[in-house]
Amino acid sequence: MKFTFKKSERLNSKKVIERLFDKKGRETNPSVFLYPFRVTYIHEVINDKSQVISEDSNEIDSEQLMTYDLKLKTPTTPQILISVSKRSFKHAVDRNLVKRRTREAYRLNKHLLMQKPTNQIPAYIAFVYIAKTIEDYAKIEKSMKGIFKKMV
Repeated sequence: MKFTFKKSERLNSKKVIERLFDKKGRETNPSVFLYPFRVTYIHEVINDKSQVISEDSNEIDSEQLMTYDLKLKTPTTPQILISVSKRSFKHAVDRNLVKRRTREAYRLNKHLLMQKPTNQIPAYIAFVYIAKTIEDYAKIEKSMKGIFKKMV
């Protein structure tokens, strides 16, 4: 497995982001907490019309083809979102540093997530950085590995 982070692995869909963070979804979406992250994820693939793509559905748009394997009916790699609060870190340089460290920890350790059975790999993951200070890379990477072990 190549240790890359492609554009197709970034979460851009507003519908999916709303579904990850809406108040109704918090009761239904599973989440994991391990300092310095709160992670929310969704297992099923959602198209832009806010419909879940089921196994008997054959309609998938071109954007979803990048993250959806038609033969296996499972996501190939999850799309992720990394969020750092502007309230905690006033300077964009600090927020970007935390995002870079998080993205690098994910990129180097996503093989741990991909080793799980295909029904346990989420389609969308949101990493929310909740710490008030900038943690070093070792702490972020250790937390990332723990999160991948906790995800069901």
